[in-house]
Amino acid sequence: MLYHKGHRDFKTRGAREESDMAEKRKLSYEERLQAVLYCIGQQLNYRQTSEQYKITYQQIYSWVKKYQEQGEAGLLDRRGKRCPVSEYSAEEKATAKLRQLEAENRRLQMENDFLKKLRELERGR
Repeated sequence: MLYHKGHRDFKTRGAREESDMAEKRKLSYEERLQAVLYCIGQQLNYRQTSEQYKITYQQIYSWVKKYQEQGEAGLLDRRGKRCPVSEYSAEEKATAKLRQLEAENRRLQMENDFLKKLRELERGR
């Protein structure tokens, strides 16, 4: 292949190197844990683990890092999930209640302003 500028040749990837981009797949929590433990057992050989489990090098690296920092809980998929209200501290509950009341106050103020304008327009006719 040729570069756009200078028209120099550059090395293309060989057949062996094409395996760097594994097909995107979703692993369950148990499969993630198994892959992490396998990688740790192989002295953190991320490339071998990525080929074994057909996942990207970056993904197994990220899972191992999370596992080392947070333990098994780091491998849980928490996307889109909030912690239950019962787990909030008293300060967090008060802050949430304050935000809710402020939003309600703004909504009522806008409704009041709207009704005042409507009343003015009706009188003007």
